[in-house]
Amino acid sequence: MRLVAFDLYRYRLPLASPLPIGGRVLEVREGVLIRWQSASGAVGWGDVAPLPGFSAEPIEAAVTHLRRLRSALAVLDPERPPADGMAPLPPSVRFGVDLAWAGLIAAEAGRPLPQVLAPEARPTVALNALLMDRDDDVVADARRWREAGYRAVKLKVGRVPVREDAARVRRVADALGPDVALRLDANRAWTMDQAVAFAGAVAGVPIAYVEEPLADPAALPALVAQTGLPVALDESMTAMTEADLAHHTYARAVVLKPTLVGGLFRALRLGWAAHRLGMQPVVSAAFESGVGLQGLLALAAVLPAAPAGLDTYRWLARDVVRPRLALGRPVLEAVSPAGTRVSLAALEPLEDEGEAR
Repeated sequence: MRLVAFDLYRYRLPLASPLPIGGRVLEVREGVLIRWQSASGAVGWGDVAPLPGFSAEPIEAAVTHLRRLRSALAVLDPERPPADGMAPLPPSVRFGVDLAWAGLIAAEAGRPLPQVLAPEARPTVALNALLMDRDDDVVADARRWREAGYRAVKLKVGRVPVREDAARVRRVADALGPDVALRLDANRAWTMDQAVAFAGAVAGVPIAYVEEPLADPAALPALVAQTGLPVALDESMTAMTEADLAHHTYARAVVLKPTLVGGLFRALRLGWAAHRLGMQPVVSAAFESGVGLQGLLALAAVLPAAPAGLDTYRWLARDVVRPRLALGRPVLEAVSPAGTRVSLAALEPLEDEGEAR
């Protein structure tokens, strides 16, 4: 398949409120959109958005890789994602390339995006709601999400003393009731002693899992053996291979962020490998734009059913797609409405370096 256009557009999207993440505070979300067009006129979009504090590659390094790729890539194999045959790309770039390829193949064939990832896809995807750690609002928010129909809610922990965290978790669990799964995310905040203390303080609370509770992830098996605390792998997945997963079956779930783990197809392979080992794969966002989130919806639709962590979209005050995606519901259609379009007005075209000079 011959490419007649390989365009790059940079975006800077203001956040609805400052976001503390990865040891810093974000006020804007930066990224680059890939636009590929075939000779038939079909178009595929990809989203490259390294997440500060979590991605090893800064945005400028991603731009450099994309410019090099643009100068080298003119033909696509419709049977094979182009990144599979290239020198290693940074994870965020690989996600964008995978998504642009899948979107272009879908447009060429007139098929929904999920069916490019797998022949059988669910028509809908359930979402989890995200609770931030403002103690005065969190219980009321938990009740609101339960009443809205969400069946999974995620709460950040590890930012206050363990005793305070445990008390808040108990209050949130009471507010959610028995029919809503409570997921926790500690972002490697605790020592072993702190995690053991937390496990004791929440004994009897129905917790689905705690993402990455330990600063030293090598100690996770010992924590599970000692306390029975259900854990999920998140940051650990960035360096994980399918073979490695067999050594981590103590985990109840694996969290898959394609921007961080290295693309749609690597996340897909990891997800099914985890499922075969008895772990639940959970698709999650890294504050991508609406273009990236459409890819994550497609991925969630072809992996075993589990509420996906796409509630990060609420933090974008503006988006690159018009109209905005309708993600504020507990269950979504896996394919975005046909009227959703990328708005070029919000984008800055990126020329090659020689042209820019």
